[in-house]
Amino acid sequence: MTIETLLVERKNAVARVTINRPDKLNALNAQAKKELNQVFEELKSDPGVNVVILTGAGEKAFVAGTDIKELTFLNAESGKEFSSGGQRVFDLIENLGKPVIAAVNGYALGGGCELALACHIRVASENAKFGQPEVNLAVIPGYGGTQRLARLIGKGRALEMILTGDPIDAVEALRVGLVNKVVPSADLLPVCEAIAEKIASKGQIAVRLALKAVNMTQETNLTDGQELEASLFGLCCDSEDFHEGTKAFMEKRKPVFRNT
Repeated sequence: MTIETLLVERKNAVARVTINRPDKLNALNAQAKKELNQVFEELKSDPGVNVVILTGAGEKAFVAGTDIKELTFLNAESGKEFSSGGQRVFDLIENLGKPVIAAVNGYALGGGCELALACHIRVASENAKFGQPEVNLAVIPGYGGTQRLARLIGKGRALEMILTGDPIDAVEALRVGLVNKVVPSADLLPVCEAIAEKIASKGQIAVRLALKAVNMTQETNLTDGQELEASLFGLCCDSEDFHEGTKAFMEKRKPVFRNT
């Protein structure tokens, strides 16, 4: 399938995916969601890609929401499937097994905020704004927003954003823990690339298992979470990269990881 709504670039072990609908403020329509799913499925199985950066074209918007025209004919049955379909794409991103960094360049509203929430690290430009304004259309967030936002910033703050529909700026997003960093617009992609390259240089078995440990234990108790952590720690210890990493440390040299 020809990709029309996304741009995909690769540099070393880092892939950059850009949602390319700047005339629509990169709003997600059915085609964009389908192509996101296809591209991320390909990146998931690509052994040459260790980290993904996800951003939007232009300087105004990361993703300004869902294409509202596609909502107007929904009913209870089709609305549930519409929501579930978006959730499946965003779940793929969250559970990719590779870190995904959101470079949030402007508006991240509705589905755009939910897309950023599905990423593992979020870096925002100074002009970024985050919001879940769905209540203004008499509907709720449907791509995981009611779940991921509360887990990330807490129930009270999440409910305030969801129930009022009011957006927050980048500074407030940093304060409440929605983003990891706020940087000038010109520095956004270079900062994300630096983070991505640093992660890509590490032992990728450990990176993958660390993602799994955190993702799988968000809603479990400490005992079960630590049991999973111990099992995954053991798997790391059985890898060639672990032995290379410890040997390099003792020999005071840079390790050469082979992801085995």
